[in-house]
Amino acid sequence: MSTPIDPAGAITNAGFNPHSVDLDAVDLRDIICYVNGGGNDFDGRLGARISALFVILITSSLTTLFPVIATRVPNLRIPLYVYLFARYFGAGVIIATAFIHLLDPAYDEIGPASCVGMTGSWALYSWPPAIAMTSVMLIFLLDFGAEWYVERTFDFAHEQIDVEGKVTKDSTPTTETILNDAKDAASKESTSDNGTTGNGEGRPRDDSLPAPCSHQYLHSADQGDIPPPSRANTGLSRAPTGMSRASTGGNPVAPPAQVSRMDVEKGDVLTGSSAATERAFREQIISFLILEFGVIFHSVIIGLNLGVVGEEFTTLYPVIVFHQAFEGLGIGARLSVIPFPARLAWMPWALCTAYGLTTPISIAIGVGLATQYDSGSFTASVVSGVLDSISAGILLYTGLVELLARDFLFNKERTRDKNRITFMLICLFLGTIIMALLGKWA
Repeated sequence: MSTPIDPAGAITNAGFNPHSVDLDAVDLRDIICYVNGGGNDFDGRLGARISALFVILITSSLTTLFPVIATRVPNLRIPLYVYLFARYFGAGVIIATAFIHLLDPAYDEIGPASCVGMTGSWALYSWPPAIAMTSVMLIFLLDFGAEWYVERTFDFAHEQIDVEGKVTKDSTPTTETILNDAKDAASKESTSDNGTTGNGEGRPRDDSLPAPCSHQYLHSADQGDIPPPSRANTGLSRAPTGMSRASTGGNPVAPPAQVSRMDVEKGDVLTGSSAATERAFREQIISFLILEFGVIFHSVIIGLNLGVVGEEFTTLYPVIVFHQAFEGLGIGARLSVIPFPARLAWMPWALCTAYGLTTPISIAIGVGLATQYDSGSFTASVVSGVLDSISAGILLYTGLVELLARDFLFNKERTRDKNRITFMLICLFLGTIIMALLGKWA
């Protein structure tokens, strides 16, 4: 006697009869697998599906390109607050996508209460959070490794406090300690003024590596009035040396004749062939590529489902149009602050195009496989559940660390303009709320 297979593609108990169920004796897994079995619900409407292909292609491409155009085509003179809306609304979208559109569906596909989650080794553990956590930690290692490599390659290090020294020393400073600290500070000030690093080694500063091209500078470049880097023949050079933090509460100030507001949408530090641009590019590009790949995985699944879905197509069509447009805004906002060397000037446009094409191509594949593809099958559930969990971890790390923490919490140059901060926060929460609401349908 052959072993029956339920509509979800998982092997069921040979004695299970869905039309006559004894709830006291039946295995709960058999019921879950039968109920969750999707089957193929394709109901035609090829014209509408083809139109979805082109509508999503246009809307997702335009919203992804907008923040990039705003920063790299200064002649358009896009208002600052329009760019801020795109950037921080997109950040909120990324965070909501991670929780609502990726992690929650992963529980439905391979979680403990799903057909997959009750089958074999999948029943031994709650896999969605474990896979997402693993993804977060691996992305952290890649991100840290990239920064470590850049720092060692370009002989550049972040400012840091000697926490271990502070903890192991007596918390009550003595007169001798105060005098020694004052001497050290004076020595560093003197060596800095003489063109050395102040590290006691007398090593000259590397003026080809300007602070304004640091990762943190680019995160804050659109938030306040920050002096721009001057441009030398070979690219970007260090900002004017007449700056002082002593009398301005820690904010760098240049002489009035040298001060010129630098907003990131002007693209002042986003192109060039200097070592600084190369350093900042290498520091950020890996984490962005991981983010885009995570979103692309999600977009492939969405496209396939839209190509084969049945009566739900009418609801999903407009929802996915907005979904992909908002996600594109998040991708473009993150991409807009990454500096690209002159030799890779084509790359931001190619990355935007790749995202814009992913869902339409997936829709076309879904339509082509409309009579064979079963989104509710056991195999499809495993693949989409694992990919959703991985993508959720990627977007969680990017949204919370790359976007929120670096822009708002650890940004030394964050704007003090209350109106601008309020607007940025409103855009952030608006993107999160709207994208979360779309999760009811897609």
